[in-house]
Amino acid sequence: MLFISKDAPQLNGEIKDKELRVISDTGEQLGIMSAKEAQQLADAKGVDLVKIAPQAKPPVAKIMDYSKYRYEQQKREKENRKKQKIVETKEIRLSINIDIGDFNTKVNQARKFLSKGDKVKASIRLRGREMAHSDLAVANMNRFAEELAEDAVVDKKPKLEGRQVLMFMSPKASK
Repeated sequence: MLFISKDAPQLNGEIKDKELRVISDTGEQLGIMSAKEAQQLADAKGVDLVKIAPQAKPPVAKIMDYSKYRYEQQKREKENRKKQKIVETKEIRLSINIDIGDFNTKVNQARKFLSKGDKVKASIRLRGREMAHSDLAVANMNRFAEELAEDAVVDKKPKLEGRQVLMFMSPKASK
């Protein structure tokens, strides 16, 4: 028993139209005939009669092996899914008073993410009195962006949002 979705075309006995424009399995036009005649032709060849254009006047039906057609369609969809690349957003957290060694480590980590094709979200969480010095956080973000200038493009400039300063970067298009 085949599972057929709602948008699947009508097959064989499901076709109730009086007249159909029929196309053979080789793509040749067989002309306009009754559904019964078309079904007899399909049965003689041992394949299915599939209604492919129900909105046409008269509706168009094709004589084909429907299970083979569905198999090839699923195979094409699977190939297309394989070719898609999922871009992830990786987060790197900095701080206002980050030391140069830690800063360089974060830059190298971001470079690694960008080289893999991922986007980078850099953030600084401001705690307590650090809120009064949000300009220092933005300055750190700008320095971070300058370090990654050859590898990344800044999508969203550093901006204070609540208690966080956020910046989004994506990899530069390869030459």
